Amino acid sequence: MSGISIVYIAAAICSLVMLTIYSICIKKKNTWFWVLFLCICVVNVGYFALSISKTLDFALMANRIAYFGSVFLPMSMLFIILNATGLKYHKLLWIPLALLGVVVLFVAASPGYLDIYYKDVSLITVNGVTVLDKVYGSWHMLYLFYLLIYFVVMIATVVHATVKKKLASTAQAIMLLSAVFVNICVWLIEQFIDIELEFLSISYIITELFLIGVYIMIQENEKRIALAKEQFAAQNYMQELPINNAEFSEQTIKFFEQGILSLTPTEKLIYDLYIEGKSTKEVLEQMNIKENTLKYHNKNIYGKLGVESRKQLKQIAKHI
Repeated sequence: MSGISIVYIAAAICSLVMLTIYSICIKKKNTWFWVLFLCICVVNVGYFALSISKTLDFALMANRIAYFGSVFLPMSMLFIILNATGLKYHKLLWIPLALLGVVVLFVAASPGYLDIYYKDVSLITVNGVTVLDKVYGSWHMLYLFYLLIYFVVMIATVVHATVKKKLASTAQAIMLLSAVFVNICVWLIEQFIDIELEFLSISYIITELFLIGVYIMIQENEKRIALAKEQFAAQNYMQELPINNAEFSEQTIKFFEQGILSLTPTEKLIYDLYIEGKSTKEVLEQMNIKENTLKYHNKNIYGKLGVESRKQLKQIAKHI
């Protein structure tokens, strides 16, 4: 095999290894990650099969396999990003998107049967690697527009979530945007520069790492919130105690103080406003945010500090 063929098979194996690690190490699974891993494996298997093809029919079949993964991969990325940002969407949204993907796949897989995607195609060997020599047809732009629309929607989703403060940290927004931009840059390079290696096979692996990183960060935050609730239940903090009579253990105070250090700049500002005695209306006006956004921040603040309400937050803060 050529060096390029080895890169493709290595990328496919890497995808399988990451899928195995995800299956073992991540407790709360996400269906769209399964789809993402599967698509990346399929894409790289298709690239590998194409690179070692000896006949045009086999090469076209390998090309169809690669397109199968490439068409449905951006859909899985979009839903992973939607879930990561916490934005609401219709639970059946995947159906029309999947149908659209099937239409695009039908067009992209048509070479050998129709001349709408490739007017003409032949098999050539370049530096020991089999490639398709193509003359693009009138429908070739469909796949390009399909990818471009997904890229734009993914970027818009992350930007919208960042503006609405749906993400717990700036790092999450940066990682999500990086996952998209890596593929955009590689895709654009391949459109204008003739390169033997399909670098998207590598950029997809990088995308997996970015998305998994964000997912782990979200799970750790949820775990911290769950732990705080368990501690509160164990210590019976739900009882209504007068501030002067409230007693707090060293563990509670330590957790609270460490939680303050972990607050994001926005969360810390809201915390300070609560300590100052600002009402919900005053906080909304000063922060220039909506009530649902404030509720989202409250959930994160209470979880990090180990409290169940604003009253308990002010009790412990005053006690300290």
